[in-house]
Amino acid sequence: MSAENGTNHLYLIDGSGYIFRAYHAMAYSGKPMTRADGTPVGAVFGFSNMLMKLLQDLDDNDKPTHLAVIFDTARKTFRSDIYPAYKANRPPAPEDLIPQFPLIREAVKAFGLPSIEMQGFEADDLIATYACRAREKGWQVTIVSSDKDLMQILEDGIDLFDTMKNKRTYSDGVIEKFGVGPEHVVDVQSLAGDSVDNVPGVPGIGIKTAAQLINEYGDLDTLLERAHEIKQNKRRESLIEFAEQARISRQLVTLDRNVAVEHPIDDFALTPPEPEPLIAFFESQQFRSLKVKVLQKWGQDLPKDPLSEAVETLAKEYSCVTDMAELKVWIDLAYHSGEIAVDTETTGLDPSAADLVGISLSVTPGKACYIPVGHGANGGDLLSEKPNQLAKADVIAALKPMLEDKSVLKIGQNLKYDMSIFAREGINLAPIDDTMLMSYALDAGLHGHGMDELSGIHLDITPISFKEVAGTGKNQINFSEVALDKATNYAAEDADITLRLFKVLKPRLATERVTTVYETLERPLAPVLSAMEREGIKVDVPTLQRLSNEFAVGIERLDKEIQTMAGRPFNVASPKQLGEILFEDMGLEGGKKSAKTGAWTTNVDVLEKLAADGHELPAKVMEFRQFSKLKSTYTDALVTQVNTKTGRVHTSYHMAATTTGRLSSNDPNLQNIPIRTEEGRKIRRAFVAETGNILLAADYSQIELRILAHIADIAALKKAFAAGTDIHAMTASEVFGVPIEGMDPMIRRQAKAINFGIIYGISAFGLARQLGIERKKAAHYIEAYFERFPGIRAYMDKTVEFGKEHGYVETLFGRKCHVTALSEKNPMKRGFGERAAINAPIQGTAADIIRRAMVRIPGALKDAGLTDVRMLLQVHDELVFELPEGRDADAIPLIKTVMENACAPALNLSVPLVVDCGTGHNWQEAH
Repeated sequence: MSAENGTNHLYLIDGSGYIFRAYHAMAYSGKPMTRADGTPVGAVFGFSNMLMKLLQDLDDNDKPTHLAVIFDTARKTFRSDIYPAYKANRPPAPEDLIPQFPLIREAVKAFGLPSIEMQGFEADDLIATYACRAREKGWQVTIVSSDKDLMQILEDGIDLFDTMKNKRTYSDGVIEKFGVGPEHVVDVQSLAGDSVDNVPGVPGIGIKTAAQLINEYGDLDTLLERAHEIKQNKRRESLIEFAEQARISRQLVTLDRNVAVEHPIDDFALTPPEPEPLIAFFESQQFRSLKVKVLQKWGQDLPKDPLSEAVETLAKEYSCVTDMAELKVWIDLAYHSGEIAVDTETTGLDPSAADLVGISLSVTPGKACYIPVGHGANGGDLLSEKPNQLAKADVIAALKPMLEDKSVLKIGQNLKYDMSIFAREGINLAPIDDTMLMSYALDAGLHGHGMDELSGIHLDITPISFKEVAGTGKNQINFSEVALDKATNYAAEDADITLRLFKVLKPRLATERVTTVYETLERPLAPVLSAMEREGIKVDVPTLQRLSNEFAVGIERLDKEIQTMAGRPFNVASPKQLGEILFEDMGLEGGKKSAKTGAWTTNVDVLEKLAADGHELPAKVMEFRQFSKLKSTYTDALVTQVNTKTGRVHTSYHMAATTTGRLSSNDPNLQNIPIRTEEGRKIRRAFVAETGNILLAADYSQIELRILAHIADIAALKKAFAAGTDIHAMTASEVFGVPIEGMDPMIRRQAKAINFGIIYGISAFGLARQLGIERKKAAHYIEAYFERFPGIRAYMDKTVEFGKEHGYVETLFGRKCHVTALSEKNPMKRGFGERAAINAPIQGTAADIIRRAMVRIPGALKDAGLTDVRMLLQVHDELVFELPEGRDADAIPLIKTVMENACAPALNLSVPLVVDCGTGHNWQEAH
């Protein structure tokens, strides 16, 4: 290859960075790879695949003239002599990665590329040296790496290329990462340190603060000389005390640009790989799919490989598979690729009732197929002619072995739905990767995670919309009636885009350190929820009908009472008319008109405030609205949501709808059934066990308060939880100075309101309204609470500060909860963001804990021989099971053990988790 503009262009690949990216990507892909002799080769495969993609992309676009792959050698380098603790915190290389190091070097040689390493130096030092020498010769240099440490050598003519994100960073872009230019990156790193490499830095100073200091004082030496001028006490003292530590850190982070390298850069001239040695290496490692790629790219003069010929017979973009021979080609491609994107098209959105219409597959970006199996099945006269499609039974029989094969990774978008559809066809889809859940683990709170939105964000593609193929409104047709040409383009595109999103999102999991969240909290939960949704729960229709009648009577009674109080007839359900009654006819104070409609605002906040001021009519309206909601949303709606085939309701769980990891559900929404009122609790009576069975409810007791005690390190709270003390009575005793014995229940209620309110960042106004007391008194209660438990205020301040600096907060398990409102200029919106940031680590950790429990429970039940105990529902901190009568004696201890130990071994919680269990023939009895 030669540069088109006459200037040599050197590419330096951070080989060690590539190794670990490849290892983690493959290790967490759900398909650990070994050769027939048992040698692990996942990292070798991932590294080779990444290197091949880079060479192919460069051949099509950038055309470098020189290229080398640079590796680290042993961990001990000259930096270890400067600071023996350097990189001491890093764990040793995984056991299954160690034998792959020499194989990766072999792979580089098979590609015909220079493999460079030197004892005593890190790859970054060699890269810095080669880059600077190339610039001295007037060459362009691109460093292929995601390592931020290399940003210190960027200058005009040297750029950093992160192939995983397809992002190039030039010298003027360094400020985005460090807040300073390349010439001051070392200064910032010397102050901030690096916990991963055990570079000490200066305690209490992060990247953002370091950048501010360097921009103000010019450089590290000047800053340290003038540290006594800094007004902030803690920062000044830290800089003075740890000045020498900062100077040592500078030696550790500064790259050596003058290593006496053994290979001149002229030796790095790049030529296309020779296919024979590369194919031989891939065959020795049993990398069939990579061999095919070599044949396609560089093997034009070699004998044709049967599989590559099969690939060439596929349509250039999307094909409609209507014969078994072509379907077999796609199945073979899946086996050889080791991964395939899968999507289903159905007759509806409810997986418990929808029928399969077709399946789409993709094994390489840009190529996908659609396999119709159910077009024209429901009223086929809408189609102009009988569709040419394979029999569903034949397709399922052909696909089932591949879709269940552990060596083939199945990739999807919201695969929980597809798993349920396949399960009804007798297919257990596994192993899986889900692009929706990847996006959620990476970017919760930043945007939605539906395919269309992700496609626009990451691929700049606007997919074909459903309405384009099926129409809208009364003219909308079922997908089973869509013509095959339109159906193929729509469905195959879904599989294609899903595969492309996978290629973008999967590498980010490792680089952004959320792999564990995805692998332990997201992906394994999908099949559990799919099974729960399929189980559903029985509802007693006569009970619902009785409750509907009861609520209707209550609605009618309240309607009459309210109109009598108003002194004239009006529509109580009309917010506009209600506003006129309250603020015009009755002349109540505190009313506000909507700027948009000009009508009086009568939302729940307004009504609660008026009711708290002693006005009876607003209180009656709130009661009226509650009865109306219970009737319309639950007792009436639940009857219509009973599946006629199963006699049960099958809620659908949303895994990626909240910022904190909490699940939500719909059709029906079981998360929002009111349980604080007697009427709301009655709804749970209608959820019943089958004859001969009982329901078991297992509920975490005060889990968020326990997490707060741990996170904020509140000794008094931790002690109380450990002793099993009434936490609200203890809080009342601590804050109000009253003995626990003989405590007034009202005092305990106030303490309970503070305990739970603090978690959600309650204000004095909010607490006053909740307790019906003066705002000043509520403010005094909150202040007394913080004085007694100062660690809570410290936690809040620290969390908000972290959130503002990083844009997100984290749960104890590493889930990132992005809170964009923290950067709002509007004080009200920013205040909301601060409260959300304070609550997210607590609520999110609670959500993570119950997710961990849910993932473990099915296996634990199976191992214990309790396969007749089925998990049906998850509602906030509660799990609901159905089991035969008499099995609770065995099931309760096991479920309690799993739930109470859900943190282990990842987290050693300093307070005990307690799970309360109850049983009954309906949900209310069990709860």
